[in-house]
Amino acid sequence: MALPYHKILIITAPSGAGKTSITHHLMSQYPQLAFSVSAATRQARENEVNGRDYYFISEEEFKQKIKEKAFAEWEMVYEGKYYGTLKSELERIWANDRIPVLDIDVKGALHVQQQYPVNTLSIFIEPPSVDELKARLQGRGTETPESLAARVNKATYEISFKSHFDKVIVNDNLTTAFEKADMLVKQFLDAPLSQTLSSN
Repeated sequence: MALPYHKILIITAPSGAGKTSITHHLMSQYPQLAFSVSAATRQARENEVNGRDYYFISEEEFKQKIKEKAFAEWEMVYEGKYYGTLKSELERIWANDRIPVLDIDVKGALHVQQQYPVNTLSIFIEPPSVDELKARLQGRGTETPESLAARVNKATYEISFKSHFDKVIVNDNLTTAFEKADMLVKQFLDAPLSQTLSSN
């Protein structure tokens, strides 16, 4: 029995490029979209709610789900700190006749594209320059010199993968970036479902 075809919207970017702002904007504009909640092994922070912000699970449970191939994508971001997108979360959203929005990092986005190559739109949010990205990260006031350097190095590496995604939006002006994202997502939502890879 063939699996039903469903749409997925992926928003990805280096840290500080504006991915979360654009995701929140799209969520507010299109009721068909539903935010895909990731699983995480870290402790919940103050004001975070299990099932809304993340599915907080133990490292042991996460590793068991890896063995069960329960994730559309996952990675160990730091030693002992795992994050991932559960296939059951995508299925939950589809069952409610909504389209999951994945706000995930570049590596995870590549994995999801590989697993769901049909009816998926991936948008890469690119900063105007690495220098501008560095200035934005510094402006947050949350980075040490070491963590800032690590983030900038990672961002430079991630930007090298931008051609692997369907569309690229350069976020040099947030209002303009919103408009470009709106146009792309509206086209995607209006497009008929594809049944084969060749017609996607």
